[in-house]
Order: sequence, then C-alpha cells, then structure tokens
Amino acid sequence: MGCFSDPCSSSPSRITSTLSGCLRLLPGKPFTPEIVDDNKDTFVLEFSYKQNLELHKGNSIYFCDKRMSQFSSMFNGLARSFSIRRGKNPGNGDGREAAEAMAKDAKKNDLILRSSGFVNIDGSNNFASVFSKRGRKGVNQDCTIVWEEFGCQADMLFCGIFDGHGPWGHFVAKKVRESMPSSLLCNWQETLAQASLDPDFDLESDKKHHRFHIWKHSYLQTCAIVDRELEHCRKIDSLYSGTTALTIVRQGDLIYVANIGDSRAVLATTSDDGNLVPIQLTVDFKPNLPQEAERITQCKGRVFCLHDEPGVHRVWLPDEESPGLAMSRAFGDYCIKDYGLISVPEVMQRHITSRDQFVVLATDGVWDVVSNEEAIRIVSSTPDKAKAAKHLVEGAARAWKKKRKGIAMDDISAICLFFHSTP
Repeated sequence: MGCFSDPCSSSPSRITSTLSGCLRLLPGKPFTPEIVDDNKDTFVLEFSYKQNLELHKGNSIYFCDKRMSQFSSMFNGLARSFSIRRGKNPGNGDGREAAEAMAKDAKKNDLILRSSGFVNIDGSNNFASVFSKRGRKGVNQDCTIVWEEFGCQADMLFCGIFDGHGPWGHFVAKKVRESMPSSLLCNWQETLAQASLDPDFDLESDKKHHRFHIWKHSYLQTCAIVDRELEHCRKIDSLYSGTTALTIVRQGDLIYVANIGDSRAVLATTSDDGNLVPIQLTVDFKPNLPQEAERITQCKGRVFCLHDEPGVHRVWLPDEESPGLAMSRAFGDYCIKDYGLISVPEVMQRHITSRDQFVVLATDGVWDVVSNEEAIRIVSSTPDKAKAAKHLVEGAARAWKKKRKGIAMDDISAICLFFHSTP
C-alpha cells in the first residue's frame, strides 16, 4: 500500500478506487495530469516537489493527508477518466485532454444529451427535459447540453443553453457548447487541486463558501479561455457572430449558475402558503442596464434603439451602425469586443432544499413572450415531466403569434431541470 507522506497525519482515510494507468501532476503546473507508465505496479501522482501520492495497481487509494482526503471524489473521477485513455499515447499530459476523454466516455454511456429529449439516470435525483424549436429567421442557432455524472462525479450534473447570432451564430454556439464543459471541468480540477496545496485551506470549515469561490474562479478562467480559443478558430468566422451561454452545475444540494448574455434561469420553489413561485436567478444582460451601458460608453461603444424598434436597445460601433447586438455580454463578436462587449459571466450559487422543485433555463425566445410565472405554471402543470420543456416551448411559440404579430419568431429553447421529481 502506497500513501501520501505527511508526518502530521496519524492514519490514512480510505477511498476505494482502481487505476489503469500512472498519473503525474507536473511541478509548476498544479493539475496537469500525465500517464507516465502503464507497466509498473506503482503509480505516482505528483502535486509538488514535496508531495507525492503513490497508488498501487488494483488496490485501494489511501490519502494520509486530511486536506487531500477532502478531494477524494475528484481524484477517483480523474482516475476513471485516465482509465478511459489507457493504451493511448500520453503526449504532454494535457488536463484538458483528460476532461475531453471524460466527455467522450459520457457520450458513449448515454450520459450526455445534445438534442431535444430527456435525461434520467437510474439512482440520480436529476431529471432533465430539453426541447428546441427553430424560429422563422433561418437555421436554428440555439443549442443545448445536459451532462449527467459530470466529470465522473456521481453527484454532479452540467447543463447549458446557448443562443447564437450572426451569420455564423449556429457554428459559434455549437463550438462553445462543445468546448465549455470540458474546459470548465479541467479548470475546476486545477483550481481544486491548487487550493489543496494551501496549508491554511480547510474545505470543511466553510464548505459552501469555499466551493462557490472555486467554481466562480473556474468559470471565469473557462470563459476567458473559450473566448480566446474561439477568436483563433480558423474554421469559424466570429468577427460578426457570437453566442450567449447560460449554464448550471449541480453538485449535491448546491447549484452554480453562470450567465453570459440574455438567456434566463428561473427557479420554481414552494412558498410558505404552499404555492409555487418563481425566483429569477440570473440577470438579462441587455445593453441598457445602467452598469452595462456605462461600461460600453466608457469603451467608446454606443447604445441606442432604432426608430423601427422602440425599446430594443443595441450595441453599436463608435462610427458605424453595426453590429447592433441586443445583448451586452457574449462569446465572439470580436468586431465590438474593444468597445464594451465582454464575455465575463455572472456566477451565483443556491442551496437546493425540499421546497425547490425545478429550474428553467431558456433563451430569450421564451422570455420575450412568456413571464416567469407563466413559465413555471406551464412546466408544473405538465403531467409527463419528459415533455415539460416541449410544452413550454410550444406555449411560447403560440404566444409569439399573439403578441408579436408581423415579427419573425425567434428560435425558442428550454431545459427544465427537476431536482426531486420523476416522470
């Protein structure tokens, strides 16, 4: 039995897991795993020059350091991901590659849904209903993802909804949907591992607080990386095209919500009098919001409505009536990134209780014509929860015909994530 060497530790914490390859975290790169050798009986997981964890093939993993045992589930998930990669050329040990391997394996095991449908894994508290409907403006530029057992973690789920715009908007949305989950997973693992190296860090002292800051930091890092990668992607022209991104990670009884753009997340919870009421979890990042307009104007961008679109504020270049974005945050749209448009997410967390029933993630095609109250009423009144998102989207499509006559219907998409319910 190999173990983490710590003279201050009295006895190891036992966590059962099996590895199929040797992992190494390189010094100076806190969480860059590498398969080192698949022939030896001993595995080495290096955290720094002074900290080593030896793992023996086929045996249980033992953590002798208390701080390391706090992150046991993450390492067991990582071990499973490297098991997937066994037999492949290890290359330079890219942590992103390991996260992408997890995504491929999850897709193979039907843990990822990228189309209309539902996700309900045996033994999971989550039930997700997804539906998307093309509008009257051309190709559907909305796309979605639900990933159960996110990062090989049994208590985690990732879901996201992306609303593309511009000539290449549907490509941009799909590109971000493809890269964001694995990038987030990689950054979360790196941030968590880095935090574990701080001798003053104690996750158990204020678990909720520490978890939030780890996820927030991970999201900020991820969105910066994804936007930078998109800018240098030669296959997609993102100069005048972009996408919003609204995502949620559920980890046990906590949810972390990150929003870029004008999609919206609304929680349905039970009030003291027993009625189901909505709680809006996100801000619709429109250009006329005071803090958004101030940032844009300080960067020499402009915010105003066209004469034939009263009330619809858009972002414009200093000297051109272009591109006219109806949101103040987005991936892509590099023509106006120097003039106030940003891809920085707003991140929040919420503790899920027995009162909280479900959360709706939807693009502005829903919220332009359906109120928060109407949305949770439609979803909660749907007998078959697998069809909840479809009923909401179809209800929004009917509302477009009544409330927006003469205006081409937008793409309409929704994810309904139930916390406790079964179909």
